[in-house]
Amino acid sequence: MKDSRKRWGRRGVVAAAVVMAGAVLAPMASPAFAAETTSAWWDPVRSLDRAAYPLRSTEPGRNTADLRALGGMIGGAKVVGLGEATHGSHEFFTMKERVFRYLVEEKGFRAFALELSWSAGLEIDEYIQTGRGDAREIAKRTLAGSPWDREEFVSLIRWMRDHNRAHPDRTVHFVGDDLGAPSVNDAFFARITDYVRQHHPEALPRLNELYTGLRPIDDAFVYLRKPLDERLRLATQAEKAFELVKGLTGADAYGWTEQHARFVAQTARFLAVDLTDPKGLPTSQILRDQAMAQNVAWWQRRTGHKILLSAHNAHVAYVPDLPESYPKTQGAFLRETLGRDYLPIGFSFDRGSFLSRDKALEGDWKPFSVPAAPSGSNEHTLDQVRFEDFYLDVRTAPPSARTWLDTARPTRTIGTVFPVDLAAISLGRSYDVVIHLHDVRQADLRR
Repeated sequence: MKDSRKRWGRRGVVAAAVVMAGAVLAPMASPAFAAETTSAWWDPVRSLDRAAYPLRSTEPGRNTADLRALGGMIGGAKVVGLGEATHGSHEFFTMKERVFRYLVEEKGFRAFALELSWSAGLEIDEYIQTGRGDAREIAKRTLAGSPWDREEFVSLIRWMRDHNRAHPDRTVHFVGDDLGAPSVNDAFFARITDYVRQHHPEALPRLNELYTGLRPIDDAFVYLRKPLDERLRLATQAEKAFELVKGLTGADAYGWTEQHARFVAQTARFLAVDLTDPKGLPTSQILRDQAMAQNVAWWQRRTGHKILLSAHNAHVAYVPDLPESYPKTQGAFLRETLGRDYLPIGFSFDRGSFLSRDKALEGDWKPFSVPAAPSGSNEHTLDQVRFEDFYLDVRTAPPSARTWLDTARPTRTIGTVFPVDLAAISLGRSYDVVIHLHDVRQADLRR
């Protein structure tokens, strides 16, 4: 916990500490900010204090008065990207449900999107719409092996189902916007072929031919062991199948069938990347983030729903945290597609525990922890702000705060592997809004 000076309000820190935190001189300010800038010349904390709104809770179901300013910051955005600084911290996950509930109830949002496969998202959404099955079993089947296979997401799924039961006139939906890993089963392929069989039977033989060798993808990791030439051929076939379906017309289900075929093509092309090539990793990451953005934008345009998009900070941001390996983010693609209808929110934290792995794509998710953020990092300075937990709009921050926010400095960005080096991140260039939490703990295992 923070000391009483922090909890009840502390204005400023000594100049030496601020210099260590990476502060820079502020530019000339307008008369409205002249007094503030002069007094905070070496002190971004004072300016950050003025921009910050206290966050009273990270748990869903609490009074949401403290989120009203956040609602104002979001404004009329149609897609809000809500990041996470780790893939496995309780407070990040519960804040997703808390913010989503608020946006549904106060801003008319209708969909929650997650970096989960499109096919798995459809399974979760079918439960949310119909109530058939059990939330815990649905989570076990669709989220197994992921960092979201946790109690916090069971809670979210249950709330969404309960909301739909109580409000059948304004139901909410769950969207998986990611590629088809670890599998795309035969039942999903049947969504495409069954539609074509019913409405365009003359096209079915060619469609089946194009999906031969690809249908189903039982295990993406096994699939990657296929020779590169074979994977490239199958990717081309999947893209031809998508073009075939795209050229058809028919019932209302047609649009969804086209999107299902797009998802198969996206997945096959992603799995055809040569990861032995040094350019393979950045190529695969561009394909993935572009596909996720396409799928979110498709849902928004098809349904008209406002969407809360849940992903790692590195996906929702405007700019990449590791540009050599991840050249372009989902957030950048969404800004190109949706303009100012897309708004990203980044998460920050000072200390605590989370879930990650010590080897990429191997082993179980297990707990790790980090102490207080080091001096010179973004988190260290943010944690000097007078509120325990808070959020701020980087677009409207006072000049000296904005100058500090626009400067890249060491920042935690913890994903599927830990330990990992800090990355040089400019919060102001990455997000429109930042939420900072003093401490976090690992997410709860699904019971």
